[in-house]
Amino acid sequence: MIDEAAIRRRYEALRVGLDERGRRLFAAAEAHAAGFGGVAAVARATGIARSTVARGLRDLTASVAGPKIRRAGGGRLPLTRKDPTLLDDLRELLEPATLGDPMRPLLWVSKSHAKLAAALRDMGHRVSASRIPQLLESLGYRRQVNRKSKEGGRHPDRDAQFEHINRHVQAHQAAGQPVISVDTKKKEPIGEYKNAGSDYQPQGRPLTVNVHDFIDEELGKAIPYGVYDIGANAGCVSVGIDHDTAEFAVNAIRRWLAAMGREKYPTCDRLMITADGGGSNGSRVRLWKIQLQKLADETGLTIGVCHYPPGTSKWNKIEHRLFCHITQNWRGRPLTSRTAIVELIAATKTKTGLTVRCELDENTYAKGVKVSAAEMAALNITHDALFHPEWNYTIAPRSKPAPI
Repeated sequence: MIDEAAIRRRYEALRVGLDERGRRLFAAAEAHAAGFGGVAAVARATGIARSTVARGLRDLTASVAGPKIRRAGGGRLPLTRKDPTLLDDLRELLEPATLGDPMRPLLWVSKSHAKLAAALRDMGHRVSASRIPQLLESLGYRRQVNRKSKEGGRHPDRDAQFEHINRHVQAHQAAGQPVISVDTKKKEPIGEYKNAGSDYQPQGRPLTVNVHDFIDEELGKAIPYGVYDIGANAGCVSVGIDHDTAEFAVNAIRRWLAAMGREKYPTCDRLMITADGGGSNGSRVRLWKIQLQKLADETGLTIGVCHYPPGTSKWNKIEHRLFCHITQNWRGRPLTSRTAIVELIAATKTKTGLTVRCELDENTYAKGVKVSAAEMAALNITHDALFHPEWNYTIAPRSKPAPI
């Protein structure tokens, strides 16, 4: 008489630690010890199929060893074997949808596992959302974020302008004259708003900010305009509170000159500026040139300007030597006040020696200022006669500044 209860107890005690092959061999060993009728008794006691017990007996007889659990070809067939068109239909769903194409099952939707599975089921396939990741991996798909790499139209003289800028920068620096890179950083809303990035806080106690990003009418936005001294690896940022105009931009340069430039370059008579081709310091902005002329007249400096070609602002030195470090410094922290913004910018430092000075510019700057043709004609400006005069020009003082 075979004691099936004893077999069941031994199996329940061991099954947690057994893999598929181990359970099969255990059942086979029990059946072999029981003798005649052992296969049926073990199958009833353990719930293992009689065919599996019989296979285990064959494994015992053949002294099968090694890590392999199943025989070659064993187990459930993959979906792609049972449904040969599944991958092709999934690949079609993953291709970019065209708006207005009625033949596309998915039009302008996020390709989540659930939505892909539902679309495949509508096409007659039997598949669940949990199997979609495996199918996507077999097709070489991964969830990815957008990458900024398209530059738009490439100007044929882009590289030549880069070389032109480099030559002038090297010549100015060799002569001990300052070279600055200027631009406006992204405008930031002031208040308890979410700021990108993360920072260390006690577990379970993140900083809380407003749910909505509606601009506070009283605090408004901060407009950081940066001046980066390429040779000194030092920045000066003016945080405006009104409008990002050419007058505001040139006043930031004036502030840098008074606070840092004159001290660093006491004998300089020239200043070179590298700037983007658009924005408040754009190559086509008349007010930018008018304000630079005022600065030249005030200081006696001859100001040379070189603009980067369209679509190449990320090569401007200030972007990857100053602004990126400011963003890193205040990541994950709400910019709750103008004072907080100024202090966070001024606290920016790097291992390579970057230092930053920051001041709040509370002046108001009018928008839409019109510059007449007569004012432009009065400029003491010399455009480069040999290479892109619209990008490269020099503004000299119209008269010597009055002694201070």
